[in-house]
Amino acid sequence: MGRATTAQRLREVMEKRNLRQVDVVEMAQPFCERYGLKLNKNDLSQYLSGKVQPKQDKLTLLGLVLNVSEGWLMGFDVSPDRATENAPEAGQTDGRVTECMELFSLLSDTEKDLIIRQIRGILSSR
Repeated sequence: MGRATTAQRLREVMEKRNLRQVDVVEMAQPFCERYGLKLNKNDLSQYLSGKVQPKQDKLTLLGLVLNVSEGWLMGFDVSPDRATENAPEAGQTDGRVTECMELFSLLSDTEKDLIIRQIRGILSSR
């Protein structure tokens, strides 16, 4: 069997937790405000239908909101458990996380991909 899609994983976690699209959008608001992102019902609907794949910033947002790992949301065969060590809660984060999210949101998609590859390289060399 192939890798699951983000749409399948979103539907899976929402069904398991009995969440509607509007619930997820409401749950996302504190994170959206903190990180300067927007998530509306239309965005979520597009992700759930598989018509649009969430970009990294929205994938991270959904991972925070649903408390699942981004890798799992992308369909990889990894644990859905989100690493809780240093994971920011809405309204609770150190300044470095906020600064990183704010700076990251200013980058182009190509630049974001580059930064993500660099971070993964650093983490894999530990």
